[in-house]
Amino acid sequence: MSAGETSAPPTLRLVLASASPRRLALLEQAGVRPQALLPADIDETPLKREKPRDYARRMAREKARKAAELLRDAGGDGDFILAADTVVAVGRRILPKTELVEEADWCLRLLSGRTHRVYTAVCLISPRGERERLVETRVRFRNLGREDLAAYLASGEWRGKAGGYAIQGVAGAFVVKLVGSYTAVVGLPLYETVNLLAGEGYPVRAGWTA
Repeated sequence: MSAGETSAPPTLRLVLASASPRRLALLEQAGVRPQALLPADIDETPLKREKPRDYARRMAREKARKAAELLRDAGGDGDFILAADTVVAVGRRILPKTELVEEADWCLRLLSGRTHRVYTAVCLISPRGERERLVETRVRFRNLGREDLAAYLASGEWRGKAGGYAIQGVAGAFVVKLVGSYTAVVGLPLYETVNLLAGEGYPVRAGWTA
C-alpha cells in the first residue's frame, strides 16, 4: 500500500479511512501519525427520514467497515482503523457537502444569522472490537450580507465542505458563538478520538517525543 503511506512508529499500525487532509493534520497535531491512508468509497445518500446524528454514525461506521474489508482482502488483519464523518444540520435537515456554487449559496443563506448543529461521529475498529463516539457542536453564524456571500462563494473554500463552509478558513469570521468541540467542526474531535484510541490500546503518546 505505497499510495497514501505516511511515516510513523512501526509498532502498531493505524489506518485512517479518509482522504481528508484536515483529519490527517488534526491527528498529527495530537502526535498521532497513521501508517496509511485508506479512503473508503461508500454510498453517502441519507436514508429516508434519517436523523443527522444517526446519519453521521452510520457514515463513520460504514467507512471504517469498508476499510477493514479492504485490508482483510489484502491480508492486513489486526490493524487499528479510524474513520469519521461530519454532518451539518439545521433541525432534522442534513446539509450537503457542496460541490456546486448554487448548493453552497443555498446552505450559507440558510445558516446566516442562526444557530445550527454539527455532528461528528468517530468509529474505531481495533483488535478488541468496534467503538464509536458522537460529538455534537452548536455553531451560530452572524448575518451574512450579499458582499459576504459573493466573496466567500468566489473563494471556492466551500467546495466539498459539509454545509458549504470550512470553519478553519475564512468562514471562521462568520462564527458568533460555538458551544462544543472546535476540532469536531473541522472534522475530527481530538479529545474523543485520542481517548478512544488510548482506551483500545493504541500508544497515542508514543509520537509526542518522537
